[in-house]
Amino acid sequence: MALVHVDFYSQSLSGQTELYAVLPNDVPPFMAEMNEHYKRPAKVLVLLHGYSGNAADWVTGSRIRELSQEYNLAVLMPNGRNSFYIDKEATGEQYASFVGKELLEYAARAFGLDISPENCAIGGLSMGGFGAIHTGLQFDSYSKVIGLSSALIVNGLKDIDLQGNKVANRAYYEAVFGDLKKAAETDHNPEVLVKNRLAEGKPIPGIFLACGSEDFLYRANTELSEFLKANGVAHEYHVSPGIHNWKFWNEWLEPAIQWMLK
Repeated sequence: MALVHVDFYSQSLSGQTELYAVLPNDVPPFMAEMNEHYKRPAKVLVLLHGYSGNAADWVTGSRIRELSQEYNLAVLMPNGRNSFYIDKEATGEQYASFVGKELLEYAARAFGLDISPENCAIGGLSMGGFGAIHTGLQFDSYSKVIGLSSALIVNGLKDIDLQGNKVANRAYYEAVFGDLKKAAETDHNPEVLVKNRLAEGKPIPGIFLACGSEDFLYRANTELSEFLKANGVAHEYHVSPGIHNWKFWNEWLEPAIQWMLK
């Protein structure tokens, strides 16, 4: 399993950005022969980090290198800064376009990967979980979406209480989502994207959600699952004891990958 760190120029971001990739391209033949997952080309999984994280988070916090080799996965881990992986009007702030299209196109050129939608999935934790769900619904690039403890905060922005908030201030939320009173009505909201796809008759990617029952985002994840169910959208939603930490994300990363490969 090769670990690669790349700095490259992104058109969407108007500048240099970084990418970590784990590539199962050096597995000894005798190991590959005993593994059913090497009877097919490598699948592609994009993993997005959370708020205040960086491109190395999944490499240092999870078993993704081991799982990449075990399941024959090419895993791409970009740096999304604190963008929530959505496009903004400002030049160099097109993060949805970056992870929704440009990142895959670059990986195909650089690593020779099959980036057809049926071969690609996108996942993430917290802010990255939101980004994965949002990107998977906004673009037609991924057939599977994985959200772990997803930061599904858009519906609550109109009533958000920022007094004593130690994470971010109002200027940050407005820079990311625009008018907080109207954010839930825009395509920043995954629910709006689902409704648009249903109205247009477009297929919806497979969706896998997991959240800890003690996580501060539990209610928001449950509400998305209930919304999907009410609108007839097939998905899996898993709840188990846990909070917003790597212990929970590592517990559900491998089951999510196994679901992805079904």
